[in-house]
Amino acid sequence: MYRTRNLVAGLLPLLPGAAPERLAVWLVKGYVQNSSARAPLAALSIRQYSAAPPPPTQAAAEPFLNGSSSVYVEEMYNSWLQDPKSVHASWDSFFRNASAGAGPGQAYQAPPSLAVPGKYEIPVTALVPQFTSSGVSTGLPIDEKIIDDHLAVQAIIRSYQTRGHHIADLDPLGINLADLDSTVAPELQLSSYHFDNLPPGTDNDYQLSKKQAYYELAPPLARSLLWQEKDMDRVFKLPATTYIGKPDERALPLREILSRLEAAYCRHIGVEFMFINSLEQCNWIRKRFETPGVMSLDAEGKRLLLARVTRAAGFEAFLARKWTSEKRFGLEGCEMLIPAMKTIIDKSSELGVESIIMGMPHRGRLNVLANVCRKPLEQIFAQFAGLEAADDGSGDVKYHLGTYIERLNRVTNKNIRLAVVANPSHLEAVDTIVQGKTRAEQFYKGDSEGKKTMSILLHGDAAFSGQGIVYETFTLSDLPDYTTRGTIHVVANNQIGFTTDPRHSRSSPYCTDVARVVNAPIFHVNADDPEAVMHVCKVAAEWRATFHKDVVVDLVSYRRGGHNEIDEPMFTQPLMYSKIRKMKSVTEKYSAKLIEEGTVTKEEVDDVRNKYEKICEEAYVKAQKETQIRYKDWLDSPWSGFFEGKNQLKMGNTGVIEETLKHIGKRFSSTPPNAAEFVVHKGIERILRARMEMVEARTVDWALGEAMAFGSLLKEGIHVRLSGQDVERGTFSHRHHVLHHQTSDKSTYKPLCNLYPDQAPYTVCNSSLSEFGVLGFELGYSMTNPNALVCWEAQFGDFFNTAQCIIDQFIASGQSKWVRQSGLVLLLPHGMEGMGPEHSSARPERFLHACSEDPETFPPETEEFAIRQLHDTNMIVANCSTPANYFHLLRRQIAMPFRKPLIIFTPKSLLRHPDAKSSFDDMVETTEFKRAIPETGVAANDPGSVRKVIFCSGKVYYELKKAREERGLDNTVAITRIEQICPFPFDLIRDEINKYPNAELKWVQEEHKNMGAWSFVQPRFETAMQKSSERRLSCQPNTSWWRRQWAQLTGRPSPTDVVVTHPSASVSDCDRPVSYVGRGVSASPATGSKRQHLKEAAQLLADAFAGL
Repeated sequence: MYRTRNLVAGLLPLLPGAAPERLAVWLVKGYVQNSSARAPLAALSIRQYSAAPPPPTQAAAEPFLNGSSSVYVEEMYNSWLQDPKSVHASWDSFFRNASAGAGPGQAYQAPPSLAVPGKYEIPVTALVPQFTSSGVSTGLPIDEKIIDDHLAVQAIIRSYQTRGHHIADLDPLGINLADLDSTVAPELQLSSYHFDNLPPGTDNDYQLSKKQAYYELAPPLARSLLWQEKDMDRVFKLPATTYIGKPDERALPLREILSRLEAAYCRHIGVEFMFINSLEQCNWIRKRFETPGVMSLDAEGKRLLLARVTRAAGFEAFLARKWTSEKRFGLEGCEMLIPAMKTIIDKSSELGVESIIMGMPHRGRLNVLANVCRKPLEQIFAQFAGLEAADDGSGDVKYHLGTYIERLNRVTNKNIRLAVVANPSHLEAVDTIVQGKTRAEQFYKGDSEGKKTMSILLHGDAAFSGQGIVYETFTLSDLPDYTTRGTIHVVANNQIGFTTDPRHSRSSPYCTDVARVVNAPIFHVNADDPEAVMHVCKVAAEWRATFHKDVVVDLVSYRRGGHNEIDEPMFTQPLMYSKIRKMKSVTEKYSAKLIEEGTVTKEEVDDVRNKYEKICEEAYVKAQKETQIRYKDWLDSPWSGFFEGKNQLKMGNTGVIEETLKHIGKRFSSTPPNAAEFVVHKGIERILRARMEMVEARTVDWALGEAMAFGSLLKEGIHVRLSGQDVERGTFSHRHHVLHHQTSDKSTYKPLCNLYPDQAPYTVCNSSLSEFGVLGFELGYSMTNPNALVCWEAQFGDFFNTAQCIIDQFIASGQSKWVRQSGLVLLLPHGMEGMGPEHSSARPERFLHACSEDPETFPPETEEFAIRQLHDTNMIVANCSTPANYFHLLRRQIAMPFRKPLIIFTPKSLLRHPDAKSSFDDMVETTEFKRAIPETGVAANDPGSVRKVIFCSGKVYYELKKAREERGLDNTVAITRIEQICPFPFDLIRDEINKYPNAELKWVQEEHKNMGAWSFVQPRFETAMQKSSERRLSCQPNTSWWRRQWAQLTGRPSPTDVVVTHPSASVSDCDRPVSYVGRGVSASPATGSKRQHLKEAAQLLADAFAGL
């Protein structure tokens, strides 16, 4: 002790401001630093000491020290220097605080309470660490300020995680802000946390700064905020909500904390994820972006990345040289899209995915086909040559085409199937089609968790935020019967939409904000940082494989040219394109980086570029030798084995044996077997009893006929899927394919799922309140497997018009453009029943006008007349009037040796009409669909006496029939129903007209004259009478109708005489044009007045029977 006193006495005068004092008092005042006295005192003996008593007040400056206690304290201090554990924990804390510079009265720390913390209380020791990872004291007394500072650090960490993406350096051009906001959130300003008083004006000065200044001038954010250095070097414990520490680091200096947060969230990657309401998922993302070194890429990975971006750029450069004025919607400026997609595919393949279905707009499609799918380059180059097609169809422009490729993934050494779905210029229209196709593949493979099949959707920034179908797609993402277990969305963010600045094309900060509605993480990345792009793509693939939820990768890039290759962007974006023209490509930048760091040499870079150039040249030579192009080479949904060995003009049977009808009818009319406790609604019990009575009577109504069609197909192993709004019950409460337990939630019974033990699966599912998205989904579903009946039902028929894009661009024209067939069935409730403009007409005219049948060509009359018509048309349009015909029509979709879309205008009032029933006799083995149903009453027995033949379709038949009976005109009026409007039954209509030579011909419809089927059937009636390829009817040239037709067809006055050329020709055949009966023209499909509706309906019937 004497030596210690002498040593300290000798050192004290050397310390600035120090006066000679006793050792114990000097220790208490805190002048001894951590390292000043340990070594000389290390040899002292160790004694054990009890706890120190607390001082009464701080102002007393450790009053327990006096002449006798100082020796005691000195002995304890020397023991503590040798072994801190030799003294009581309270003395250990006291000596640490005093040695760290605590002022008088502040070194003492009360021991923790043993009492259980109260509500909303935690021990102080849980907030403030006593030791750093190296065992060194934090050096501050534990008081409110320390707690506040640690909480402030945690708030800073959370602010970076939550808002760091707002100040990330995302724009390769350095001129735009990805979030369209030039201010910095207060949470990201360290001055907001008040560690110490900052220099005057610091906070205000920074508030006025712009993020561009931060990008260009500022060092890391911590320094730019002018914190005091002692704050930057203070050590803080890392909370469990961050992974910026290495495994052995539990605490870090504030400077290092900020530096690592900057690196994770404010460089070239901006991560949006803190809105996700799952702690597990948030921690998963934190770990993959915060862990030190997690973004590093080895030399082999860098070389692979360089090769991929070189190929992407080389492909665009080759096309630009060979076809300088051709539109191709190149990828220049966003070449990293190709390595990004390949990385996603590689990682997904590694994680077990075997099939990937992709949808994308036109920009970059050719590059994706070439370098992602590896479509033969000669087939792509041949599309530029303007060659004739070897197969039927109209074809499409090259940047709309799809493909299907099965190849070896060289990175994982596994086979992978890649499909790019064809898409029109309606950029996002393909989204739900891809989802439906993906869901179908998962269903047929039994891949209920989505581990084998997945989808990737590519988007443009303007379309992603601007088109509502994107939201509809996200809405389907987690619905039980529509989910694909996670989709990876990649946005090629050019920061412009055609010519529109993003500040004028969206109201949200980011173009990707729509994804937040489903808790999808969003990874923004500067596309000029290839390694950052690779990292986020790997994380995206891992996220999808781990959580089976959607994820978005936002590639912030630019568009080097205009909207297309012949567009001039300087007209509208002069500043942006002045900068772009000075920009080096990402290939040049990354090559230079790798050369500088020694990963590759310039020769290796040139070699990679030259090799791909050679590949393109060789493919170009091959393409020059092609004489035709083949549309089938671009098919995105091949049906292997479906067409082989089939006679394309031979129809299968649609009738079934009566025993099957009875079995299905009884099962469909029964409650769950062996489930007496299943409580069925009393109203449902009445419906089931009525159905059972019909089965016993060998009759069916509309709902029972539909169930028998579905059930018989299920028995034959055909999967049936019925989707749409309220389809489980039916809009009009007629279907009831799902029975609900009345006292138990989520307890249901589906009769059609329990018909046979070995039947095919039946799916009936209520959809979201969407037409565009869900119809697209079901179309995609139907494209996957031809041996399935996929039906979409609209809540009301006219609601399809919000999905008009799917109908026009895909259903009506898909086969012609892309050689792609679909057997999708659209069920559209239709009928003028006084329900107003929006619940009456399913607008049959729109579908009929989109049909490709020639109205002036009478097809060759052969045995295959009906099926050849089906084969040659683009879609089928029908308006059935009997349950039996509906039954056959549904079954015919599977019996055909090919697939065509089917549009059925289904009834509303006929669902319960007593006359709208069919006998089993019309559904058994020898029966088939009736394209037209002729008159079978008394008028048919004496056709010469018939004065009027009425042609009609659908529900109006029953109204005409009732009116005819009321007027007593059964002998003089024949009513013929046209059940299949397209293809038009030319042969049957001709025969009906010839059957009644003395009758006036009328077409009656309930729709307005400028709507409905009238404009479609009128020229076909004339063809049926006049233009048969087997005969030409003679007519008297003096009739006004004949003169008008002759002049219209030949452009010359009618001849004075026409010779009869067919023995069955009749003068009256040409003198009887079909006239229209129905409502007049109107802009609205129906009146909103019930009174007016009844008046119009009565007038229609009066006009139909006028003159009799």
